[in-house]
Amino acid sequence: MDWKALGNYLLDLGKAIGIRFAAALIVFIIGHKLIKYLRKWIAKTHKLDKFDAGVRSFLGSFAKFALYIILFITLAIMVGIPATSFITALASCGVAIGLAMQGSLSNLAGGIMLLIFKPFKVGDYIKTADAAGTVEEITVVYTILCTVDNKRVTVPNGTITNAVIENHTAKQTRRVDIDFNAGYDCDVEKVKSILMSVMENHPKILKDPQPFARVSAHTDNSLTYTVRAWCKAEDYWEVSFDLKETVKKEFDKNNIEIPLPKMDINLIK
Repeated sequence: MDWKALGNYLLDLGKAIGIRFAAALIVFIIGHKLIKYLRKWIAKTHKLDKFDAGVRSFLGSFAKFALYIILFITLAIMVGIPATSFITALASCGVAIGLAMQGSLSNLAGGIMLLIFKPFKVGDYIKTADAAGTVEEITVVYTILCTVDNKRVTVPNGTITNAVIENHTAKQTRRVDIDFNAGYDCDVEKVKSILMSVMENHPKILKDPQPFARVSAHTDNSLTYTVRAWCKAEDYWEVSFDLKETVKKEFDKNNIEIPLPKMDINLIK
């Protein structure tokens, strides 16, 4: 055996492999930096201003996912893995991974559905059966919410697209509905007049549509009065709390009784 020739062959082979891996490493570093730059560009560029923040967030996540797959395939080919064999193996792995990750693929499809139909956008306050909060980000597989007590909630897109979604900020105005109770002995027109006065004097309750106050139910101990008032969506909770507090004060001032449950007990010897 010609050891010198074998040594020269191994040396040349090592150099070739080393050059391939060095080139692959350089391509990986450059590709990694380019992908990070592209995501930042998508997040900040004014050319995408016509899209809302949710779309830009989704595009950034999807671009990262797709570009890293392309980079991985490029690196594999550069280090000497045959393209046809690699693609065949990748396809087989893709089938296996797809079966194992049906939930994640469902979330990906859900993200695409959210992007197309836009039931909500970044900044909206939404509520589902499982979570409620302000939408902070819509990614490829998850929607991230911030609750009113500043908790971060991550909801799978597959779950959220199959749920009933209440979007509390989709409209500019909301209606505040509250029930108040007053005793049967209280004058109905007087109670209605107090309720209407409270609503008409509140600066954040809209004049159109007009506020509403009527008797809505007869209970065992009292009459139920329903009030309805329209306000801007961002003023909803302030108006709701103000009405409850102010009506209680006005009822006390005008001797309007808010009765407690009563029970008559007859003792038989």
